[in-house]
Amino acid sequence: MISDDPRLPLPVRISRLKRSRRLRLRVDHGSGLLKLTMPWRHSARAAIDWVAGQRPWIERQLAAAPPGLPLQAGAKVPVEGVERTIVHDPAARRGVHLTADELLVGGPAESLAAAVERWLRTRARERLSAETAVIAASAGVTVRSVSVGDPVSRWGSCSSSGAIRFSWRLILAPPDVLRFVVAHEVAHRLHMDHSPAFKAAEERLFGGSVAAARSELRRLSPSLRAVGRG
Repeated sequence: MISDDPRLPLPVRISRLKRSRRLRLRVDHGSGLLKLTMPWRHSARAAIDWVAGQRPWIERQLAAAPPGLPLQAGAKVPVEGVERTIVHDPAARRGVHLTADELLVGGPAESLAAAVERWLRTRARERLSAETAVIAASAGVTVRSVSVGDPVSRWGSCSSSGAIRFSWRLILAPPDVLRFVVAHEVAHRLHMDHSPAFKAAEERLFGGSVAAARSELRRLSPSLRAVGRG
């Protein structure tokens, strides 16, 4: 359910959760929505009134959001957590070529943004497929397929059939963050919930506590979702 309220700067997407005990609100910069979770029997009208009362906090969150980062010559884009500068050379061989500190892009300028995003998606699929294979083998489970997309809020998902889908933007993040998301989704091949057994499997597959990687992903999320936008 999505609600528009004139008191608020963004629409509110409301999700009712049977296990929820209180109202929770977050700003999703990628989708341009306020996301509200609420107890199953809570009044939607009362919940929206509560969100309206959080407007000062919402506006602080919006003001702190990083600006969009278009994929253009001169832009500094992280690849596996390392910042690279996009350099355009129309005389260079077509495609994107990675160096220690640059993404060198050949071909016409009008195709630069599409070429860089295509290259990032391809690298993400290759890196995530390889990491998933390693972690799935250590878990003793099978994965039916690995694909990438650009979901507005999730970093990964795992279906009951074993199909795992990731955000291509994970290739922008440091390797430990990417591996944490892979471990999380592969752990769902063992437990399709977030029970203590799932959390234990997640940490075993990751190789230790996931707290630091989870915290880093939360910190980086707005800037990762800004890449290619604006």
